[in-house]
Formats: sequence, C-alpha cells, structure tokens
Amino acid sequence: MEWDVLKEEFKQYLWLEKALSENSIEAYGRDIDKLALFSETELKGKKPLKISQKELQEFSAFLAQFGFSAGSQARILSGVKAFYKFILLNDYLEISPAENMEHPKLGRKLPIVLDESEIDAMIKTIDRSKPAGERDVAILETLYSCGLRVSELVNLSLTNIFWDDEFIRVIGKGNKERIVPIGATALKHIKLYIDHVRVHLEINKDHRNIVFLNQRGSRLSRQSIFYLIKSTAKNAGVNKTVSPHTLRHSFATGLVENGADLRAVQEMLGHESITTTEIYTHLDRKFLAETIQKFHPRSL
Repeated sequence: MEWDVLKEEFKQYLWLEKALSENSIEAYGRDIDKLALFSETELKGKKPLKISQKELQEFSAFLAQFGFSAGSQARILSGVKAFYKFILLNDYLEISPAENMEHPKLGRKLPIVLDESEIDAMIKTIDRSKPAGERDVAILETLYSCGLRVSELVNLSLTNIFWDDEFIRVIGKGNKERIVPIGATALKHIKLYIDHVRVHLEINKDHRNIVFLNQRGSRLSRQSIFYLIKSTAKNAGVNKTVSPHTLRHSFATGLVENGADLRAVQEMLGHESITTTEIYTHLDRKFLAETIQKFHPRSL
C-alpha cells in the first residue's frame, strides 16, 4: 500500500476512534511524512508495509544526525509506533517493525511545585470585595483541589458538579471523562461565587452551563487563567516560574508526599500511562531530607 493511502486511513482512525484534536492528528501526519521522506531518499522508496525493524532503527539514527533533539526524536518515533500499531489493528501486517524500536534517552525534568503556604499567600492577595475576587479565589482553590488542566477548568460545567458527593466530572484530553474528588473548601468558594457573583451576570446563552465566567457572562479564556496565576504569584512574592499547570503539579506532589496510591493519582490526573505520574515520586522532598539527615556525614 502507498504512503498517502495508509496515512489518510491512519488520520481517519485517529479522528474517529481515538478522538484526537486536529492539531494532534496533523502532528502525527508530520511524523509519518518524515518517515516517508526517509524511505524515499534512503530506502529507494520502500512502501510502509515493507520497512524492516533495522530500517526503522536507521531512521532513528537519521533523526539524531539531522539535528533533532532527544525530545523531538522521541515524539516522532512515538508517532511512528502509533502508525504501525494502527497497521497491525487493520491486519495489514502480523508483526510491527516498530515493536522493539529504541527511543533516545531523555533527561527527566522535575516540575516546579508550590507548597500550601505559597498557595495560601497567593489566594490572600486577591481582593474579594470585588466581584471577580470571589471567582478568582474559587478558581485557585479548584485548580489546587482537583489538579485540573486549564482547558478542563474553563470548560467545567454546573451539571458536572456533584455537591453532596463532593466530586466533579471532568472532560479531559481526547474528550475522555473522569471523576475527580473536590475538597469542601473549593466547593464552598464555588458556591459563594455562584450565589453572590455569577447570579448577577447577564449570561451568554451558549455558556449558561459553564461555571467560571468573565464579566460579560462568557466562558473565561485560557489566557485569563494564566494571567491570574502569574499575577497572584507575583503579588504574593513567590519567586518561581508559575503557571496554572504548577497548581496541577502541586496537587499531585502533595498527594504522593502524603502517601496516596500512585494509581489513584494517575486516575485523578487523567494520565494514560502511569509512567507520566511516576515523576511525582521524585518530588518527595520529605523523604529526601530525612535520608540526608540520617545518612550524610555532615548531618550527624
């Protein structure tokens, strides 16, 4: 089969069965285009079903020689593996040449996190005498309580808050739903915002079910959440590079440090792979401090 035919089928699969965004599908397409170009220039135009495992390893080496970073190489090779997984699912091949393809070693960068006192300090900088203040407190409390992504926060709907059971239904990446517990403090501030601020807004008919709205009664933008987090961190004197995702990292780190099961944290964050969640095990600062105090000669 030709490259263009399989690539188009692959894109349809990603759209219809995996429910990926247009941007993600285009990114996968670019990954396959790179392999197709390599085939044309280095493998005498071999068709995708004829490429061997050895030739995919050569493609991996080619990416490194061409100057792609380790992160970019890993992403491209991940796209190629997904492509051949699709080929297997459709019985075009019995064995994937990408099955045991080696990925470049990536250094693991630990995320920046905030402790509870820093988050409290950020919340205290918000002027709750202003209508937006009650909303902004509720936003920070919700991000920290639930570990939401920005897109999940701005799309949170009233009908997905289960007040009595203290959980919310979240629509995450790939339109996948998950259930996340929400703390009493966050619920209290959401209710204060709804009952005393949101109720007075003239709400856009398309956004009546959205929890957090701007002063024009429309859904908040991602940029406005970024600005809120950065400005409150600056006003609180937090000398770290902070974004909404920092509160997500802080949520997960706090759970792991206090002994939460890693699988439960994975579920709450909506991570497909537990490998992504495992990074938070490297942030257990209490354990590291106790280890140093116990074993380092200067601490004796």
